Amino acid sequence: MRGMHFQAPPFEEAKLVRCTRGAIHDVIVDLRDGSPTRAHHVAVVLSAEQRNAIYVPAGLAHGFLTLEDDTEVFYQMSAYHSPEHARGFRWNDPAFGIPWPSDPSVISDRDRGYADFSLRAGPERP
Repeated sequence: MRGMHFQAPPFEEAKLVRCTRGAIHDVIVDLRDGSPTRAHHVAVVLSAEQRNAIYVPAGLAHGFLTLEDDTEVFYQMSAYHSPEHARGFRWNDPAFGIPWPSDPSVISDRDRGYADFSLRAGPERP
């Protein structure tokens, strides 16, 4: 599992995500203030077999769950990574109610330890 992550302003980033080996359940969540789809999510299966990709606009969070062993994911990003602007929220955060095909068996301590997300303010919050 790669938990839900994004970069806060002014280092927001757009991404193009492909699965080059195996398959993933890929999820994006709209975090943009004033957006009519704020807090809504979209999920899609990306796989090497289908050769599909998803574009993640700036201001949206992104995460995925691998569906096969030895899965490989390839990102292209519009901005350099800025560790001090890195943010995220848990894959099972109740603010979003994202249905996942299964619980993760492997997840980093950082992704597991994210705090609940607050929908009251812009994407500066943790």
